[in-house]
Amino acid sequence: MIRWGIIGTGNVTEVKSGPAFNKAKGSKLVAVMRRDLQKAKDYARRHNVPKYYINADDLINDNEVDAVYIATPPDSHAGYAIKVLEAGKPVYIEKPMALNYEECLKINRTAEKHQLPVYVAYYRRTLPGFLKIKNLIESGEIGKLRFVNIQLFKPLSDDEKAGRLPWRVLPEVSGGGHFFDLACHQLDYLDFLLGPVQKVNSLATNLSGYYKAEDFVTAGLTFPGNISMTGTWCFCTDKKSARDVLEFFGEEGMIQTSTFTFEPIIVTNKKGRMEFVNERPENVQFYLIQQIVDALHGKGEVVSTGITAARTSRVMDEVVKEYYGSKKSKR
Repeated sequence: MIRWGIIGTGNVTEVKSGPAFNKAKGSKLVAVMRRDLQKAKDYARRHNVPKYYINADDLINDNEVDAVYIATPPDSHAGYAIKVLEAGKPVYIEKPMALNYEECLKINRTAEKHQLPVYVAYYRRTLPGFLKIKNLIESGEIGKLRFVNIQLFKPLSDDEKAGRLPWRVLPEVSGGGHFFDLACHQLDYLDFLLGPVQKVNSLATNLSGYYKAEDFVTAGLTFPGNISMTGTWCFCTDKKSARDVLEFFGEEGMIQTSTFTFEPIIVTNKKGRMEFVNERPENVQFYLIQQIVDALHGKGEVVSTGITAARTSRVMDEVVKEYYGSKKSKR
């Protein structure tokens, strides 16, 4: 039995991840930590967790905790992850892996030193719908893949307009803006599907003026086999313009779906039009967590590691480097 502790019990742990630690075979959630005592106690009560802490070190050093899941904002990922590894325990980190690529390298060097695994919550690598897309491409349903198109447009929130900024748009906490929070899933999935990015061309800027982070990004990436990706991310559109588009174009057809809204997977090729269900699991991290637990029991490998996740952070840093080049406060 792998006994888990969680550092941070925010929204992501309520449904996406937290319950999966008890649903996975060979796994149990035994401790949680949050700096607010009442919130830690409440989470433990609602999720039937026997222990709760307000100090991360106490959870990390608990002899009844075998592995730790870090679910705090990115600015604390590296510090906590290194402490967990130095305590001799495997670590599972929320995405993005850290504030920047350099912090990812520090985590991975510590893991290598202690011969311990690092896992990162890029769970789309294990979701049935995204594995279906991988199978469709690899089986030649659209012929040789030529390019990928991503569009993600979202409106400003009322809080952002009012100056009540969420941590996700504070670069010193999140690493950047919503691009870092959301595009990381898309870029990591393409790394899984196509291999490491070989070339980056990009433009990042702020169009709305409501916060200092980038709110508009356009990028062109080149993957192995001369496969291209064009992506546009805008987080200051009007509500009616919101969109979530993920498209794959091949010599003989195309695949259309979305990244975050689990739209059906539509294949158009010489056979006609096919549509597949894009399953939305109740706990979206379940498949990855089960894979991690199995690996910790010595069964199989994990598709999302510190090595793969660091590549995604490297690409994101490259995409926005000109925008933040003279803004040292980002890091």
